[in-house]
Amino acid sequence: MTRRFSGDPGGAPNRTSNRAADLAGRGFAAVFRGLKAVRPGRPIHPRGISLVGELTLTGAAGRAAAGLPAASGIAWLDDAGTHQVRGRFSRSVGLPEALPDILGLALRTSAASRGSGGSAASGAGGAADVDGFGDSDRFGDVDGFGDSDRFGDSADVGDVLFASTGWGVPGRFLLVPKLDVGTARFTTLMPYRGSNGPVLLGLRTLSLPGRATGRADTGGNFSESLATGDWTLALSYATPAGRWVQAGVLHLRATGAGPTNAGPADTGPADTGPADADDGAAARGGSASGDTAIRFDPLKHPLPGAGTYAWTRRLRERSYRAARRPAARMIGAPDPAGFTAADPNATARRRASADERNSMSTVTQVFNSPASAVWKVIADGWLYSGWVVGASRIRDVDARWPEVGALLHHSVGAWPLLINDSTKVTAMEPERRLELIARGWPMGEAKVVITLEDLGGQCRVTIAEDAVRGPGLAVPKALRDPVITVRNRETLDRLELMAAGGAGA
Repeated sequence: MTRRFSGDPGGAPNRTSNRAADLAGRGFAAVFRGLKAVRPGRPIHPRGISLVGELTLTGAAGRAAAGLPAASGIAWLDDAGTHQVRGRFSRSVGLPEALPDILGLALRTSAASRGSGGSAASGAGGAADVDGFGDSDRFGDVDGFGDSDRFGDSADVGDVLFASTGWGVPGRFLLVPKLDVGTARFTTLMPYRGSNGPVLLGLRTLSLPGRATGRADTGGNFSESLATGDWTLALSYATPAGRWVQAGVLHLRATGAGPTNAGPADTGPADTGPADADDGAAARGGSASGDTAIRFDPLKHPLPGAGTYAWTRRLRERSYRAARRPAARMIGAPDPAGFTAADPNATARRRASADERNSMSTVTQVFNSPASAVWKVIADGWLYSGWVVGASRIRDVDARWPEVGALLHHSVGAWPLLINDSTKVTAMEPERRLELIARGWPMGEAKVVITLEDLGGQCRVTIAEDAVRGPGLAVPKALRDPVITVRNRETLDRLELMAAGGAGA
């Protein structure tokens, strides 16, 4: 008797499932288009930790020798060897890190292995080199791998997307928000098409770095611990209703530059490259990124010997296209190059910025302190929670603050509902002007321009602000302007008191 799965080509079950998947795919795409309206860049998985590592597969022969089921029906799983891996860990919705979220882990593996005799990652305590692997030369080039083409957008790679789910049946097909990485289980949710039928892949944590608490954050203890030791997971496979069979061991470690802000096919975890402008834990020496851009896409980069079912493609493809659609350029978005006093175009840009401020909520106040005293407060990032209304604490400040590109890592809200995010300097003229993009996702982003006009022993200080991305833009300007104005008047009062008191470096 021939076993038939609903996603298998041919037969009425396949046609029915394809129609249902097509309808569901259209629904998911509509959801993603809605999310793009409030989060234009990355609708889900907004921030994450870029990872490198190695996956050692025991192969069919190794499993048979251990008394386990031998052939999975997927060639990649059934061949023993060690594969280099790139990856990204992220929180899908981007909720405050004090709350559980659906966890995502995207992996890109080289199709070719180094053979069963190759060395694997050493584990949390073994390697002494920078990236935690025995052969540092293989991880010393620009993208972190000896052969960058193999880990770029080429045909010689395979992508796998995992999300936190249950482990049994039917839990392995249901997304489960988690706060603890150590107890989380990850599956591919949708099966691959193997030669013996449908196959699910799953991951579970075997060990965490010694410093890790297991809390699933992208900018705190977990991300920092991954820069010092390996996250070790067991890779397993199962039929949709079968038991899990361990097929290999995966070692992952942060690449050491800062979180990233993309998603697989822009719908899940991905690695976009250096220093995430959206979070920037790099300043803390924590987690990850700094490599060539990767868009994880399991449809474009399937695992060798692992096919896909038509219904799974129909579920995914429209969502991927919706998430990849370029975001519209936001009015008032900062010039990424910024400007300084030495910029020959600074005058023209200042004139344009002055025109722009006419459309922003603007408050002005004359301080009984010189501009130099006010600038000392502004230039000390650790003081921001003392005068910026809404900033409850400062978690870290880039050493080069307030230079263009520097990040200030802050928290917004009141305990226990704190949102960890960042503010970035986009333009600066010492003692005259500071332009910022302040983030507080999922609420959104705001552009803030602080201008100082020296009046001798006094200083005229102006703050202009408005929303530039996210849900804040959905609030009519006639409603959001008064709220911003009241808040920034209090901000100026606090700033004046601190300047008069001699605060600042």
